[in-house]
Amino acid sequence: MTPHRIRTVQFIPVPPEEAWDFFSDPRNLPRITPPWLSFELLSDPPGRMYPGLRIEYRVRPLWGIPLRWLTEITHVVEPYFFVDEQRLGPYRLWRHQHRFRAVGGGVEMEDEVHYLLRGGPFGRVAQRYLVRRRLAEIFDYRRAEVERLFGGK
Repeated sequence: MTPHRIRTVQFIPVPPEEAWDFFSDPRNLPRITPPWLSFELLSDPPGRMYPGLRIEYRVRPLWGIPLRWLTEITHVVEPYFFVDEQRLGPYRLWRHQHRFRAVGGGVEMEDEVHYLLRGGPFGRVAQRYLVRRRLAEIFDYRRAEVERLFGGK
């Protein structure tokens, strides 16, 4: 089965080091996560990420039902790139690549997520009518919060 893909690109008008410092600190994730997800860090991550770092949290993506999620940082190339992959959670596959590229006057941030749902035919229906839309809402919220925090478009 071919994974689903989400890709977003956003310009942030800050120096590359400032963007990296913010996004590589897992403790900032609640600041760019929609309140309706009720995001809660369960682990106490350090201020800097590294390959092998595991981050545990709880989210409530649907109808307030709590889900534990464990991600592992699998790749870090400071200040350009890091990858988090789900180790425990609602997806069969979740691989989120974060890229940062210095451009005139700031940073171009690219997010690319590849994911697969569990549940066979039920998962395909959920993807079509619910999950795809929910993930778009999450990334739209993130874009707006990043603009609010840093400016830019």
